[in-house]
Amino acid sequence: MSLKKGSQVVLRDCLNVRPGEKVLIVSDDEKLKIGQALYEEAQSLGAEGMLMVMKPRAVNGEEPPEPVAKAMAAADVVICPTVSSLTHTNARIQAVKRGARVATMPGITEEMFSEGAITADYNEVQALTLKVTELLTKAETVKIIKDGFVLAMSLKGRKGVPSTGVYRDPGTSGNLPSGEAYIAPIEGTAQGETVIDGSMVGIGKLCQPLHVKILDGKLVEMRGQDADKVQILFANERNASLGELGIGTNPQARLSGVILEDEKVYGTVHIAFGTNTSFGGTVKADCHLDGIILKPDVYFDDICIIAQGEFII
Repeated sequence: MSLKKGSQVVLRDCLNVRPGEKVLIVSDDEKLKIGQALYEEAQSLGAEGMLMVMKPRAVNGEEPPEPVAKAMAAADVVICPTVSSLTHTNARIQAVKRGARVATMPGITEEMFSEGAITADYNEVQALTLKVTELLTKAETVKIIKDGFVLAMSLKGRKGVPSTGVYRDPGTSGNLPSGEAYIAPIEGTAQGETVIDGSMVGIGKLCQPLHVKILDGKLVEMRGQDADKVQILFANERNASLGELGIGTNPQARLSGVILEDEKVYGTVHIAFGTNTSFGGTVKADCHLDGIILKPDVYFDDICIIAQGEFII
């Protein structure tokens, strides 16, 4: 399977890499083939391509080694095809503050470079993502209804964050492939229950749904097959904190068990537990684990935005 097409989309269409720019590829042992393809494409564009390889991080949100973090902060463009996510790390935050354009690719597969979410029309994805982001920013409350269960939380004063897949300006960043709008709910406000039935980080694509109960913003109960695989969420209150609400906006994304693509699936909702300091929250935990909710009903300030997984805005 050729990785050149995906590498071209990433460097040219999404990041607009120019000759002479310092382009750092941060990969790990398991994603090195993809990292190598991106490095070679950067070189072919006349950029100063660099490739750093580390051992895979143990969990999403774990910081990279210090030399990698320093190199990220010194680059013009940073691309991170890795097993575990660097999206919610201080290393990514500092690189962006210094003006880098950063694309993170946790769990990226070779197939994603030729099919699925990476093949979307990113102009369309960007338009819908920005619209949903604006609605998130304006909303004070959100309510998710799934299989008769209701989960509600406050968003008051928080700003939505777009992940459009287009990161051409200094200090912009997000996932690739992309297509989501997300936000950090007000800590301690989430109340209720819901059903995660798409996929869950640490488990993969779900054979049976996970039933979760949240009280005062903390996960207090998770029932279902393989729930024992994400017991890190109960290690402390920080890990158990509901840290993110996200909405997928990419019509080409498919549910595969790889969260990078799963959380972009059009009309889905994902909630994540753990760290949210990189996008406006106050929780710095030991992890950041997302779960996908398929075909939900979603209300912003009691106005229906998504009905059974279809946008009605």
